[in-house]
Amino acid sequence: MAVFRVEKTRNYTVMSNHPLRDKSLSLKAKGLLSLMLSLPEEWDYTTKGLAYICKDGVDSIESTGIAEPLIVRPRSGGGYEIISGHRRDYCAKVVGLETRPVIVRDYSDEDADVLVVDYNINRENLLPSEKAKAYKLKLDAMRRTAGRPAKNSGQLGQNFQGRASVDILAEQAEESRKQVQRYIRLTNLIPPLMEAVDAGKLKFVPAADYISHLTEKEQTYLQFLMERDEVSPSVDQAQRLKQISAEGKLENNIIDLIMREEKPLERKVTLRNDRLQKYFPASYTPKQMEEVIIKLLEGWHRRRQQEQER
Repeated sequence: MAVFRVEKTRNYTVMSNHPLRDKSLSLKAKGLLSLMLSLPEEWDYTTKGLAYICKDGVDSIESTGIAEPLIVRPRSGGGYEIISGHRRDYCAKVVGLETRPVIVRDYSDEDADVLVVDYNINRENLLPSEKAKAYKLKLDAMRRTAGRPAKNSGQLGQNFQGRASVDILAEQAEESRKQVQRYIRLTNLIPPLMEAVDAGKLKFVPAADYISHLTEKEQTYLQFLMERDEVSPSVDQAQRLKQISAEGKLENNIIDLIMREEKPLERKVTLRNDRLQKYFPASYTPKQMEEVIIKLLEGWHRRRQQEQER
């Protein structure tokens, strides 16, 4: 299921460009989705509710339709599995469409896994976790197709017509072998650390090359430190964590020491925009607001020093 995160203030709605750049969605669908994301949670999310605030009537909204058919395959227990068109299906559900145009094809499990990746991997703005799971899914499917590896095949590769399947995957994805292996290593991260990579709080290279080799227990404590102290391991710190973990000596106190070595703990304060807006004219830019706040803090600091000197 697609999840779209938005940030709402009194007069603005900030949303990701991800759905806006999805070529499988029509202009009308993108506009409708943007409108719906701006509405309050208690809104009447039906075609009648949308028609009430739009020029379009119910019939027009319901006729948005899906220009490109979904590709599905029959399930062994009945029904169909979507291979391509998950987002179109989601948007159709949002606007209340009961039917979808589909093309039914009888794919094997391996073919289906490969096709799901191929249909989705070229979308813009894929999160690292999405790309990691996609690469692993496709590589596993290629492994099953290729059978047992040759004796000296690479750790992540499989013998496939004389070539390692990871090399074939890298070629198809237009990535280097090392980069594909890095993405696949990300799937060894615990979910909170994977989310930290997606959010940019944990850098890709330290996460893939080093942190992914830590045990689940070690990763869990590291993630606890990252949240508590608002720190993130550098490449050098991550490398040492991996090395000591491989020696079986990475205790919690060692993780503490390494994470405190190079980066002094910093206090971080976040001021929410909706709390600041009432103190500033609507025309003020964020830079102007920052300058006013700094001047006020400097004045407060001077007065505090004078009081302490008395």
